[in-house]
Amino acid sequence: MRTVDTPTLTIAYEEWSPSVRNDAVAGAGPVVLVHGWPDSPRGWRVVGENLANEGYRVLAPTLRGFGETTFRADDRMRSGQLSALGRDLLDFVDALELDAPVLVGHDWGARAVANACGLRPGVARGLVLLSVGYGTNDPNQKLAFEQARNYWYHWYMSTGRGERAVREDRAAFTRFVWDSWSPPGWFDDAEFTATATAFDNPDWADVVLHSYRHRWAFVPGDPAYAEDEAALVPAPRLAVPTLVLHGVQDTCNHPDTSAGKESFFTGPYRRALLDGVGHFPQREAPQAVSNELSTFLTGLSGPD
Repeated sequence: MRTVDTPTLTIAYEEWSPSVRNDAVAGAGPVVLVHGWPDSPRGWRVVGENLANEGYRVLAPTLRGFGETTFRADDRMRSGQLSALGRDLLDFVDALELDAPVLVGHDWGARAVANACGLRPGVARGLVLLSVGYGTNDPNQKLAFEQARNYWYHWYMSTGRGERAVREDRAAFTRFVWDSWSPPGWFDDAEFTATATAFDNPDWADVVLHSYRHRWAFVPGDPAYAEDEAALVPAPRLAVPTLVLHGVQDTCNHPDTSAGKESFFTGPYRRALLDGVGHFPQREAPQAVSNELSTFLTGLSGPD
């Protein structure tokens, strides 16, 4: 795994280089795949390899608090607020001098890529959101009772008991989440164990707890992101071409949570539902996700 320094973090990332020269896809720019919670760049392996085999340069950064990504200053607040995730991604793009990347994100990663586009219009040539509807940075957002029930783990982590689970029993807690959010049989013990090593990062618990508490305004954010927070609430409209993919059997974020978001987008916008798929489409149906991304990317590679 490679690393790159940004103002705040040393970000670990995976990279899949094009296995063939394909001038037809060069215009789409590099593709950045951002994982969610609780996951790691491992979740993008099949999709990343598929896109590289088509000729794309593909990068998958590790989020703050996960895996080998570290804070550069000991005294920096271990914030998990959503604006910080967007700023981290912009810093990653700048550090690697990525030109017009296509930003693809799942779960936390979906919020990161959307927020990056909100903070810096024009940063991306294309935007893809998996399993998350846009416009969810506002703690006062409307929330259906069914979705409030789905978010039990948010409320749980706002309690002392939930904090102890995150700090002291993270493997069992995250394993329960994997078991609960998708139809059974989509992963095996070995894959969960390999992925869960990313949760051993010493900052993981602080970042996770702050993220879920901050998004409902239970705790203050890092003052360093005050300007970014103001820019993202209310959610800005985005002009970037966008694709949304959501599993029909997602029991974390109900598919309805990504419906009816067209008014937030002024550019081309498409939403596709994946039958038989839960909260982790890139893991559960990597070929279907790869096909959707390939079609989307091909559409971006033509003349502006």
